[in-house]
Order: sequence, then C-alpha cells, then structure tokens
Amino acid sequence: MFRIKKLDIFIAKQFGLLFVGTFFICQFVLMMQFLWRYVDELIGKGLSLEVMAQFFWYMGLMLMPQAFPLAILLSSLITFGNLGESSELTAIKAAGVSLTQAMRSLIVIVLMITGMSLFFQDVIGPLANQKFFTLLRAMKQASPELEIPEGIFYDGIPGSNIYVQKKDLETGKLYGIMIYRQSGSYEDQAIILADSGMMQSTAEKMHLLLTLWNGEWFENMNSQEIGGTAEVPYRRETFAHKQILIDFDSGLDMDMTGISSSAQAKGIRQLVNDLDSINEQIDSMGHAYHRDAQRSLFYQPRLAEKDSVKLAKALPTDTTNIDSVFARLSAEQRQSVVTTAAQQSKSCVYETDMKADWADYINRQSRLHEIEVIGKFTLALSCIIFFFIGAPLGAIIRKGGLGVPVIISVLVFIVYYIFDNTGMRMAREDEWAIWFGKWISTMALAPLAAFFTYKANKDSTVFNMDSYKLFFMRVLGLRMKRNITRKEVIIEDPKYLADAEMLKNVSIEIDKYSEVHKLLRWPNPIHVFFRPGDDHDIEHINSVLEVAIEDLSYSTNSYVLMKLNQYPVIATHAHTRPFERKWLNVVTGLFLPTGLFFYFRMLRFRFRLYKDLQHIIRINKKLIPRILELADVKSETPLYII
Repeated sequence: MFRIKKLDIFIAKQFGLLFVGTFFICQFVLMMQFLWRYVDELIGKGLSLEVMAQFFWYMGLMLMPQAFPLAILLSSLITFGNLGESSELTAIKAAGVSLTQAMRSLIVIVLMITGMSLFFQDVIGPLANQKFFTLLRAMKQASPELEIPEGIFYDGIPGSNIYVQKKDLETGKLYGIMIYRQSGSYEDQAIILADSGMMQSTAEKMHLLLTLWNGEWFENMNSQEIGGTAEVPYRRETFAHKQILIDFDSGLDMDMTGISSSAQAKGIRQLVNDLDSINEQIDSMGHAYHRDAQRSLFYQPRLAEKDSVKLAKALPTDTTNIDSVFARLSAEQRQSVVTTAAQQSKSCVYETDMKADWADYINRQSRLHEIEVIGKFTLALSCIIFFFIGAPLGAIIRKGGLGVPVIISVLVFIVYYIFDNTGMRMAREDEWAIWFGKWISTMALAPLAAFFTYKANKDSTVFNMDSYKLFFMRVLGLRMKRNITRKEVIIEDPKYLADAEMLKNVSIEIDKYSEVHKLLRWPNPIHVFFRPGDDHDIEHINSVLEVAIEDLSYSTNSYVLMKLNQYPVIATHAHTRPFERKWLNVVTGLFLPTGLFFYFRMLRFRFRLYKDLQHIIRINKKLIPRILELADVKSETPLYII
C-alpha cells in the first residue's frame, strides 16, 4: 500500500517550487520564440491593450502543453542535482531508500501533469487555437496599408487592386502607385496612376484615406447613364494632389470561417470522427474516379489470357489501317480530326490534374488529422520520458542551480525537437508512415531515459570523464604516468632492504623473460586471436615491482621519489591479445579491418614492453645503491650488473 512519508513530502515540495518557476521561464522562452514569427503583424497596427492581452493569453494557452515537458526536465534535474550536491541524496541511499523509491512521489505528480497536458490539448488547446488565429487574421486586416507588398498587385481592399513599386517604411510613403478600381462591371472600371502617395485609416476605422501626388485618373463612364449608346465613353484627369476615400471596415473581424475546420482546432473525439468521414470520402472518391475512368474513351480493360485469345479470334482478319484512313481524308477533315483529338486530350489532362489536386488535398487533410491525434498523446507522454531523463541525470551529475542543468535540458530538448519536427514534416509530406514520423522522437528518447534510470539506480558514473579518458587511453595505447609525491604523514618507514632485494629479483626475472619471450618478433595471428595467450610471467614481474614501488613511496628522500616516478606503467595483457575474453578475440580476428588494427596495436605494445623492461633495469641499477645507503647497510652480495 502506498503510504505518504515525510521524505515524499520533502522531495515533492522541492520539485513543486522549482517546477512552478521553471514552467514560467519555459513558457516565456517559448512565447518569445513564437512571437518572432508574428512580430510584423503587431508593429504599427494601433492595437489596443485589450487586443494585445487577448493575443498573448491565447498564445500562452496554446504553448502550455509544450512547456510542461521542458519544465519537468529542468525542475527534476535541479531537484536531484541539489540533493546530490548537498549530500542529501547520499544520506537517503544510506538509509536504505533507493532512487526509485525517492522518486515515487514525483512520479505521481508527473502522471498528473501528463493528464493535465492531455486535457489542455484536447479541450483548451483547440479553442485557444481557434481564437488565436482568428484574432491574428483580424489583426492582419486591421491596417491594410502596411500589408501592401512591393512589386505585386494587392487585392486585400474590396473593389480595388493596388500595385506599389516601392515603400518607405520610415515615412509610410508609397511610390509608383497603380490602382485598378471596379465597383460593378467593366463599364465602371477606373485606373489611377500616381508618382507617390500615402494610405491611412480614418479615426473610426471604417474608411481608408488615400492621398496621391502627381498622377492621372482614367475612368469609364457608365453607358446607361448617358443614354445606353454602344460605345462606352471615358474621362481622363491629371492631378497634382488628390485625396480618395475608400470604404473599408478595418475593425477586428472575429469570423472563424475556415479556421474551425483546421485539424489543430479540434479535440481528439472530433478529430477521430472527422478522420472517419474523410477516409469514407476518400474511398467514395476513389470509386467515383474509377467509374469515370471506365467510361472514358481511353480506358483499356485488363483481360485474362484466355479472354484475350477469344477477343483476337473474334476480330476480323482484314483489320482497317487507321493511318491509311487518315491519309484518304481531305485537308479540312484532317485538321478537324486533329483539333478534336487535341481538345479531348487537353480536356482529359485538365480533368486528371483537377482530380489529382483534389485527391492530394483530401489525402493531406487525412494525414493532418491523424498526425494531430497521435501528436496529442506523444506530447503528453514526453512529460514522463523527460522526467525519467532529468531525475536520473540530476542524481548522476549531482550539480544543482541553473548552470549545468540548463545546458543539459537545452541539449535534450533540441534533440527531441529535431526528431519531432523532422518526423512531423516527413509524415505530413507522406514521405514516412504517420505512426513512425510522430513516434520517432519517443522511440529515440525512451531508451535514453531507461539507460539513465538504470545507471542512476546502480550508482554508475556515466559522466565520469576520468573513466572515459582511461578507456580511450587503453584503446589507443597512450602511456599513463606515475604521480608519486612526498607523504605529509608517514607512520612507518619503508623496508629498504626488502625493497632492494625485490628490485634485484625483478632485474633477474626480466633478463630471463627477455631470453624466453622474443618481444621484437612478429607473433602468429592464429595464436593471437584464436588461442589463449595470458602472460603470467610479466604479471608476476609487474606485481613484485608494484609492491616495491608502493612501499618506497613512503620514503622522504627526494631522489628515491624522483626515480619512482620514472618507472613505467606496464600493460600486462595488451602485448599478447586484444581482449581478455576469448570470443571477443575470435570476432575481432574474423573481421579483417578491426583485426588488422588490433594486431598492429599489439605489435606496438610488444615493442613498448621491450623498451619498458630495459628501462626498469637501468632505473634499478641507479636506485638500489641509494636504497642500501638509506638503510645504512653494505651489501655483501654483489649487485646484478647488466
């Protein structure tokens, strides 16, 4: 039975405070990033504070589900990083509480946040999406003078088509203006040319005041007003300054037509229902296209082999040559046949293109609805995945604050965003299967979350740089150096006589080893990769040498310490075979590229071992007399001289 303990309350409080703070930080960052896409729609529009407040409110509601997983990742990282940095996590584990037990209260909280995220996406998100994009469309129409592009015709003002050659954004002036106005038929059309001008909304936002300089006005007169003559007269006017008042309601039009049908503006139930309707429409459309194709003149049915034989027997033997019939036609008849065939071909191509465009549109709508359904669940599930990445990472790195956790959170979120955005685009363009495109981010991060959770529970040092450095040094064969310094406190002096005797024996054994093992010879690859090859002799020499070095490291003599640091660190296995396990050696030997790499690596270690052994003998010759002097004993046995 789940019982709430003080530890659960303590960790929940730590996480809750951090989650609230990081949530508002993440929400602010996402809103600023989202705002840059629509900053041009806000500047210079003369929007009221109420409209701006609605804009940011709906934007915040839309981005809340995206801020949940990022806030969970950052807050869980900081929570367990602070516990590890203050040694509280060590005390928790020392009391017999595992990391999973310490996280159980947060797991419940994260599951609640996951449900809240799904609720926001299903209920609040679609409504906020409708309101936001409706408001955005209304804001775009609030001041059309700023929307007029350069170099193309703009038809955003009813009854007018405006062309502007150049705009001055600082002064608001328009240059090279051409205006086509048409209130009814062609007979009421007017063309206005002007060198420059300005367009402004009136105070009541119901009209546009167009001020023009140095231009001409061409306008057709309505023929009905002048007696209904066949010819339509026109007038021409040249002006130096002219003002035109155009009817245009520039208030905020909150019409949701077209936006409510978007997949992003629907809940899960509505998406599923509409998806069934769209798929049914696709099926019926496919059957209708098939029936139309069967009725086409170009339809050729597929026949079985026996049916084709029967059809060939049924055809008359004296088949008519179409080319000869066409050649007997007159020139006018040939032209008529060719024209008719071309028209039928164009009509067929046009109809096929139109059907293809409609099929692409309806299939895209189906994909968008399915993407939106799956996306709501994957985004909610990312809250759980981000928690099982953040909490174990915080316990591993043991760093709190906003330094390392922020960097790791940003990196993890960038990886998630790249996978999710790429998968969504590929699924939307029908390059990938929809389920694969929307689940690829989850499939990429879920194993990472399981790996970090496993390592944190086993107290593994995933981010211990020294262990990785040691691993790569061993793989590449880089030498490690000794670092023996003078001890601050020495309880017992070294046993100099015993150490000198051990160093003498090491020199003797090295000589015997060099005579038996020819290190400068190339070994047989079969023996290297497919037979056991442990070198127990060099292991014994190294163990005796390390015991002597360890005992002499307690000496206070600077010369002895200097010589001890000159002893090389011996690799006892790398000169015989790549790995200690036999099956790894067999696999490496069978794969030629890796086999060659490790074989030449082994040759390098053999040559280095030969040099190390000779170097040890030279150091022993210099160090043993000094050790005996320190012991204040004369050696009656002559030293081993090489």
